[in-house]
Amino acid sequence: MTTRLTNGRLVLGTLLMVLILAACQTAARTLNGFDVSDASIPADEIFKGGPPRDGIPALTDPKYIDPAEASFLSGNDRVMGVMIEGRAHAYPIGIMNYHEIVNHSTRDSQWLVSYCPLCGTGMVFDANVDEQALTFGVSGLLYNSDLLMYDRQTESLWSQIEARAVSGPLKGTELELMPSQLTTWKAWRQQHPDTRVLSRETGHRRNYDSTPYGNYEESKTVFFPISERDDRFHPKAWVIGMTSGNKARAWPFEELEATGKETIRETFDGRSLVIHYDAENRSARITSETGEEIATTTGFWFAWHAFHPDTEVFTAD
Repeated sequence: MTTRLTNGRLVLGTLLMVLILAACQTAARTLNGFDVSDASIPADEIFKGGPPRDGIPALTDPKYIDPAEASFLSGNDRVMGVMIEGRAHAYPIGIMNYHEIVNHSTRDSQWLVSYCPLCGTGMVFDANVDEQALTFGVSGLLYNSDLLMYDRQTESLWSQIEARAVSGPLKGTELELMPSQLTTWKAWRQQHPDTRVLSRETGHRRNYDSTPYGNYEESKTVFFPISERDDRFHPKAWVIGMTSGNKARAWPFEELEATGKETIRETFDGRSLVIHYDAENRSARITSETGEEIATTTGFWFAWHAFHPDTEVFTAD
């Protein structure tokens, strides 16, 4: 009898231990309801940003107004500017800080307008993947302090700066980056007087006149761990960068300003480029020699370097 009881307790104890270990393993690979056990990025470098999944509400039915109606914008307010099927659109950063993602639909296509306040990166993508129009939400997760998005159709996680799915059924799939510009409202409106403007009528109650991030842009603090650091520039120094194959190049604004020029001609990976720098409006864009807009990423130096540690860097020689 004693032997049977002892054996029974051993079996029960073993079963409990197996269940506990299984529960721990499940918890370790699930974050905000997303299974990251198959992620192409290190799962232990994915962090919860604080809000849960959809705690930062993406906009799926955006409303737009005419420039004359955008009285809430002052000339120096920051906006993301993008041309969508030949029509200019402005996305105020004051609104994007609270929503991070706008799903924009047209008759023929689906667009993903994204902004990561922690990295300063405004990036716009073609959201049509394999003839499927994807809509995106905010996962509440971060990698290299950058926004991890998810699509509602497959619940795959997507890295904003890498522009690709890092877990889920679409893992490895890339999004096509579209040209966009971070600039001031006065500069964008001057270039595009008929621009549409994202309305503050979002369906959510937020104080779009204030930022929830305080003086984050001026400080050297990076809230979440990053895989690579480089102290050549202030962590929040603005840069414009582009990639070509496995190559990357960054043009820090302070280096562009040091040249004293508004346009600089460069060759990168065999391509002739024209870098346009606007010191007054803290903005830059890149075109081909013929004036074609090239898709680039503008953001903080620490973020660009974290994802592109081998990046080339322009200096005002």
